[in-house]
Amino acid sequence: MIADASDTIFAALADPTRRRVLRLVAERGPASATTLVRELPVSRQAIVKHLVVLRRAGLVVGQRQGQEVRYGLRPEPLGEAAEWLAEIGASWDARLARLRAYLLETDNEHR
Repeated sequence: MIADASDTIFAALADPTRRRVLRLVAERGPASATTLVRELPVSRQAIVKHLVVLRRAGLVVGQRQGQEVRYGLRPEPLGEAAEWLAEIGASWDARLARLRAYLLETDNEHR
């Protein structure tokens, strides 16, 4: 994953309200800002701003239906972020395994 793209995704996911918006869209399907505001303790304008950030990160896509825009989930960036986190986790697991082996070896030498 490209650093700029991952920065944008993680910055978008850093806000708990945006995570809640994303969760609602993922669970219930495409929704308008008006629909989402009924579920959250923020104004419609705040929801629109959060949706703009999520759209710029590629996490949602807007589709105009009449006078409103309905936003749907784009899961691909989440998969890319999860892969990146898994790679980092695997790297740390390998480091910790080497450290554990070293400590066990050192401990056995001192016995």
